[in-house]
Amino acid sequence: MKGLNAMFLNISWGWTPYEVLQPMNAIIRMMIVLGVLQASSVWGGELTWRKVKLYYDSNEACEIEDFNNDGWLDISAGRNLYLAPAFVPQPLRDVGEHGVDYAANNGEHAYDVDGDGWLDLIAGSFMEREVYWYRNPGTEGLARAKLWKKQLLRETAEQNEITFFRDLVGSFAPELVVNSWNQSNAMLFWEIDDSVTPPSLKKNHVGALNGHGIGFGDINGDGREDLLFQGGWYERPLNPSLGEWVLHRDWEYKQAGCPMIVVDLNADGRNDVIWGRGHAYGLYWMEQLPPSDGKTRWNEHTIDDSWSQAHAMLWQDLDNDGQAELVTGKRVRAHSGGDPGADEPAALYFYRWHPEQEVFSRHLIDTGDAGTGLFIRSADLDRNSWPDLVVAGKSGTFIFFGEGFQK
Repeated sequence: MKGLNAMFLNISWGWTPYEVLQPMNAIIRMMIVLGVLQASSVWGGELTWRKVKLYYDSNEACEIEDFNNDGWLDISAGRNLYLAPAFVPQPLRDVGEHGVDYAANNGEHAYDVDGDGWLDLIAGSFMEREVYWYRNPGTEGLARAKLWKKQLLRETAEQNEITFFRDLVGSFAPELVVNSWNQSNAMLFWEIDDSVTPPSLKKNHVGALNGHGIGFGDINGDGREDLLFQGGWYERPLNPSLGEWVLHRDWEYKQAGCPMIVVDLNADGRNDVIWGRGHAYGLYWMEQLPPSDGKTRWNEHTIDDSWSQAHAMLWQDLDNDGQAELVTGKRVRAHSGGDPGADEPAALYFYRWHPEQEVFSRHLIDTGDAGTGLFIRSADLDRNSWPDLVVAGKSGTFIFFGEGFQK
């Protein structure tokens, strides 16, 4: 089945486990979808992008925030800070190497740790136990391109796949959520405790089982955001810090990417899940069916299986129509080139959802050198009212400035 979607203008549909489509039905469905997509293209044209390569290294994480308090959004990516609007690299911190071609950085997150009015940076790595914060040097230090002072927050678990910043406890301050590919590592999240000197992290236990991939969203419709991973989902309690997170082993998404997207695609009142295989071929949306015997049920739909390593994803409205698009792409040299399809060209895509036909259509942003790493960030960096994209991977750090529809 690999590559089938690319044959039909990159259109894919899901084959349900209980439905066998006759050839004529499949042809009719394809004709309907093609007509809709052609009409959509005439209506809006194609989005255009201006690519700027900021730096070439192996770093795979990035952040967008206003680090110098001038009202413009800046970028951090591994060793460097890029201040708007010029985005010229200047030193931020030392980042070591991990393995053959990895930078020792699996996530960086902006937060004013010391409360001095300047956003600092919280960062960790894949194998190292420590999570550090890097103190923003302020006006003079930024002007002189000083390195940010490195300070330990906490030793955490080993073998961390990726870290996310998420407000799990409803405190309006984010917690550090650590995903591990090692299933025997506990699922944890860490609250920032800045009431002590020096600031630290307070451990919170979610469950004993972990696994590659992570996502956030309300699975059971109780209004509370749950925590997803490769082996199922943890049901969020009323008090996330003290209550019991109940594990539901309702799926096994091997090598799931980060994050998995939770959204009600077909407007049936039940949230669906979008996920990609981070280290193999396959990008899917999982339609949530009515529950049975206390378990959630899911119907798998293939979005695209013509390229591999959809490790990073973003759900973002790119064309300003009020409907978000799926942004993802091929992770460059995941596992140092040892994954299926690793030698195929890097690429960055977005997928537009067509609710009437319940299919995604693929649209190319770039191919050749810019793929993805662990994160895809988005903001209007140049203030032209079109969302921009920032990706950092082993082929370098890039900005894709959104320039609206082609004229």
